[in-house]
Amino acid sequence: MAKKKLRKMLGDVNAPSTIALMRLIDTQGKETICNWCINYAEKNILPIFEKHCPHDSRPRNALKAARDYLDGKVKLSEVKNLILKECHAAARELDTNPVAQAAARACGQASAVVHTLSHSLGLYFYGAAAIAYDRVGLNENAEVYNEIAEEVCADMTAALRAVAVEDEPNPAKIKWYC
Repeated sequence: MAKKKLRKMLGDVNAPSTIALMRLIDTQGKETICNWCINYAEKNILPIFEKHCPHDSRPRNALKAARDYLDGKVKLSEVKNLILKECHAAARELDTNPVAQAAARACGQASAVVHTLSHSLGLYFYGAAAIAYDRVGLNENAEVYNEIAEEVCADMTAALRAVAVEDEPNPAKIKWYC
């Protein structure tokens, strides 16, 4: 029997829950979106990566660099270098570990949101894969994975609602290319 090919990302860009998340993101300013993504990745995704790759600090370094950029401690060029050359490199090296690979990609997307806000959706798609594959393994059917992706979308939406600025005066103008 042929080995089932796993999806690198989970979730459906056309699902009502995803559209609702995108609409909520659109109501917020850059700082809120960036902090929400970084916080979510640090709390929910990074532990999955570190469980599988405890000696690889690249995703943690990328998240820290993104936070340092938001705090005005480093320049964007330094953050982009860490994200592209370290965090995404970690993901490329993990073809044999889809859980850690998805988690590394999700952390990279969360970090990259400081330069392109649409990466916030990448955090959802890769993060859903990391969480699902970590929770139920790599041999479940698509329905189980889709249910978990919906749960992750709801969790991310709730996390953003919890920090959302009501009537944000400068909402982000995101071009969603999906």
